[in-house]
Amino acid sequence: MQHAVGSPLPPPPQPGHGPATGWSPAAHHPSAPPPGAVPPGGPQPPAPGFVGGPAPHAPGQMPHAPGQPPPHAQGQPPHQQGQPPHQQGQPPHPRGQGQGPATLQLGHGPVPPNPDTTGHIQLPPGGPVAMPSPPLGTAQADTGATTLAVLLIGPAGAGKTSVAKFWAEHRRVPTAHISLDDVREWVRSGFADPQSGWNDHSEAQYRLARRTCGFAARNFLANGISCILDDAVFPDRPVVGLGGWKRHVGPGLLPVVLLPGLEVVLERNALRSGNRRLTDEEVARIHGRMAGWYGSGLPIIDNSQLDVPATARVLDDALARAIASPPQW
Repeated sequence: MQHAVGSPLPPPPQPGHGPATGWSPAAHHPSAPPPGAVPPGGPQPPAPGFVGGPAPHAPGQMPHAPGQPPPHAQGQPPHQQGQPPHQQGQPPHPRGQGQGPATLQLGHGPVPPNPDTTGHIQLPPGGPVAMPSPPLGTAQADTGATTLAVLLIGPAGAGKTSVAKFWAEHRRVPTAHISLDDVREWVRSGFADPQSGWNDHSEAQYRLARRTCGFAARNFLANGISCILDDAVFPDRPVVGLGGWKRHVGPGLLPVVLLPGLEVVLERNALRSGNRRLTDEEVARIHGRMAGWYGSGLPIIDNSQLDVPATARVLDDALARAIASPPQW
């Protein structure tokens, strides 16, 4: 039965007083006869405890007056107002015994998940990433089969995105590539482009993107998926650079610097388009600041004469050495 929009729902039937006016349970039961129809075989007496009418009284017991509650048996306390007729802690009468037409029983509380269905997979929460250790009996770790968290550092045009993507695609274990520029460009309206001038808005969006990448990396690593992140981290800003990444991911993050020559960086930057292409002056300034990584103790790869697959192999070697002897940063 459908009710008009905005009209109140009729009240539910009260125990012992029959259905409320205008709300017949039989109208919602597909097998119930229409009102006024006589069932086959003549009228049937109501079942004991039938809520649709008064129950027959026992021999020797006076019938109670209409509209008054029935007398209670000797030694049994009367039911409290609003309490169902069955005892507390016991289920209601089973279907077909003393309740007349069957009604829909709505369950309370969450439904336990079915192990044969999807959508109920429990995922471990992400925590700080610890430094991986090489397997026992070996001098260095097999980086192709180890769950790692890698931060690839370099100026614009160094090839960070290409190397990180290739390295992640060719590992024997599941690996995710998380690009800071891709996450930063999730901002569509109100995007603060540093090319228009570095200000509080652009720095806030960079920090938000780094924190989002770190949160994603910890979740991936907690579930057995390696991660490689790429970012142009400057050595003269340790608080928002390596210090920030270490806070976001954990002490097990392995930073590697990708630093080709200036001429190579300028050529690769010229092939870019959109807001990822910088001016030659800006590229030269960033490249000069990146030179401060020399002498920092971090592994540095000069990929000026290396293609992407060769750079990925050198990256594996640098990570194996970093696991065996973690850099101090």
